[in-house]
Amino acid sequence: MSAPRSLTALVPGSFDPIHLGHLDVIDQASRLFGAVKVAVMHNPDKASGTFSPEERARLATAALTHLSNVSVHLHGGLAVQAARDLGADCIVKGVRGSADYETEAQMARTNRAAGGPTTLLVVASPGLEHITSRFVREIAYYGGDVSPFVPSVVADALRSRRRGT
Repeated sequence: MSAPRSLTALVPGSFDPIHLGHLDVIDQASRLFGAVKVAVMHNPDKASGTFSPEERARLATAALTHLSNVSVHLHGGLAVQAARDLGADCIVKGVRGSADYETEAQMARTNRAAGGPTTLLVVASPGLEHITSRFVREIAYYGGDVSPFVPSVVADALRSRRRGT
């Protein structure tokens, strides 16, 4: 089945850091849509996480170079506003299980009521559903090996951050 390649999808998230589960969702979206805009979301009123929004966008860009129809953008505010600003026809979100489904379905209904586009929920590929940015950050904080969970550019950045370089 082929999708209309002229449609643009938005994949929003904090991506702190981007991990293989995120890449899986973005890859699935890239095969369905003509263009995929990854919105590294940030709230300027909140303290940054492990990486600044600019660092997260740089890491996401480096991790996604193999997908020619994907671009990365920084955005503050709501996903529905990012969809409008970036000309997205659809918001794509990944789900790992029933808890994610409930949260994302509620958010999709809210976004739709706020005038946002339709949300497509993409199921995580087997073997990736256990990965979360929070667990990656915790493993990295304690000096563990995060390479099974993140692209090499992210693993390198986390190692450098831990060493203080």
